[in-house]
Amino acid sequence: MEVVITLSVLAALLLTFMGIEQYQQKQRAKQFIKSLKDNYGKAPNRSYQLERFEKIGSFYRKHPAPYQLDDITWNDLGMDDIFKRMNYSFSATGEEYLYYILRTPEYEEDKLQRLESQVCFFMNQEEERVKVQELMHRLGYVGKYSLYDYLDHLDYLGERNNRKHYLLNLLYFPCVCLLFFQFTWGVAAIIGLMLYNIVTYYKEKGEIDPYVISFGFVQRLYLCAEKLAKMKLPGFEAEQEQIQRCCKTLKNMYRGSFWVMSPGRGNATGGNPMDMIMDYMRMIFHLDIMQFNKMLSIIRCQMKDVDLLIRTVGYIETAISIGSFRASLEHGYTVPIFTEERTLVLEEGYHPLISSPVKNSIRGDGCVLLTGSNASGKSTFLKMVALNGVLAQTIHTAIAANYRGPMYRIVSSMALRDNLAGGESYYIVEIKALKRILDMTEQRTKENTPPVLCFVDEVLRGTNTVERIAASSQILRSLSERGVLCFAATHDIELTELLKDYYTNYHFAEEICDGDVVFNYQLRSGKASTRNAIRLLEMLGYDEDIISRAGREAELFTEKGVWELA
Repeated sequence: MEVVITLSVLAALLLTFMGIEQYQQKQRAKQFIKSLKDNYGKAPNRSYQLERFEKIGSFYRKHPAPYQLDDITWNDLGMDDIFKRMNYSFSATGEEYLYYILRTPEYEEDKLQRLESQVCFFMNQEEERVKVQELMHRLGYVGKYSLYDYLDHLDYLGERNNRKHYLLNLLYFPCVCLLFFQFTWGVAAIIGLMLYNIVTYYKEKGEIDPYVISFGFVQRLYLCAEKLAKMKLPGFEAEQEQIQRCCKTLKNMYRGSFWVMSPGRGNATGGNPMDMIMDYMRMIFHLDIMQFNKMLSIIRCQMKDVDLLIRTVGYIETAISIGSFRASLEHGYTVPIFTEERTLVLEEGYHPLISSPVKNSIRGDGCVLLTGSNASGKSTFLKMVALNGVLAQTIHTAIAANYRGPMYRIVSSMALRDNLAGGESYYIVEIKALKRILDMTEQRTKENTPPVLCFVDEVLRGTNTVERIAASSQILRSLSERGVLCFAATHDIELTELLKDYYTNYHFAEEICDGDVVFNYQLRSGKASTRNAIRLLEMLGYDEDIISRAGREAELFTEKGVWELA
């Protein structure tokens, strides 16, 4: 009777703990759903470690495509920060696919129009959006590395099969039979077999453990995809069909995966009685190792389906991130219009990372040359126009009131640095970056590739004035003659005259208010007519003698065209 009471009490406690855990899970789910609804349309607030971007870029590196943004352009435009501003993902698949899509401009308008309808669906249907985000939250992340970092190294595991494990488990049968004839020997045989299995278990467990995390993610991906395929998501029929096909081939992988993916695996001393029992079952019968080997065989054969699931599920979550990003843009956005004309029209464009942006408009019928004072807004304007070009062809969103133009291959040479590790000076790095743009124009002539839209900030700043003006004028002229739409910024006012037949001049200017230099960051037609470098020296307290002599030298050069030391 006491045994029955004790077992009843233990069962009641177990049920109570399970009930409490289930209640807490429901409460956490409710809080998560509430946060999704309350924070929709707000900028994300997440922290990122440096190594995280190595992981985020894995899908992109595994899937090269024509005319992706190269590293120079990506860094010039500060696209890491743009990614962070847009990343509303709750899973590794969504995060990695968003990164991929931002680096992979689209050149087929039909695909962008389809993406547009899917983004709008999630923006307008809160219930479906929240359900998908719940699934993505359960999918979560892989761990320290990307899923591809694990899958690419499956060959290190060599050939694995379960023949040995089946044989060892079959040996339990004669050992049990021996109990009926020689009980003592039967017990000894069973204990000996158990000990052998336990010892060999830990050796093999150490080999497979690094991969269990990735297999666990594939299992969650399968479950997430299976539920996505059953949801009513108008406009996503093609994606749902792909998911169903992939899930069919991966179905056998899921059966029995509990033994490998159980949260309590390897935690026999954790205190949970059920986890302890299950863990000893694994050690004695090698159940998780056998299931792992089965899953390994399936994944090796169906790697393409796993990859397609990652792509498709990531694409669906990316559509939600794009809509969330749009909803967070307080100063507005527009859907781009693509034309066959060479002209790029941008009205009231602004940079999404600036809290109080000054909007600017431009009509690029041909190449544009920007001049203006230091800190007047030239570089920011170039980045704003380039960023709009990238976002128009990746997420079908322009940060402007109106965007109209053709589909471009976008490239830049702006925020360069010298390469100390490679022993290259700033000038060498710069001319290599410009050479790659010229090479693209030659490739376009030979292969009929998309037109090039390029952005160059301070052409050849890494060399002396005479050679800089001579070389940069010829490089910029060549870009114009090759049909490139080039936006270039320079401090060399001489270029405005040398290139007046090839480039339209625009400038930014400053105003002096109460002894201070004030910029309004408004783009103006024509070349710059003011300079503020010497004025800034005065404002920062430089010696008056230095300032006056510098001013006289500048005036003499303007009048005579030659330098004389004042």
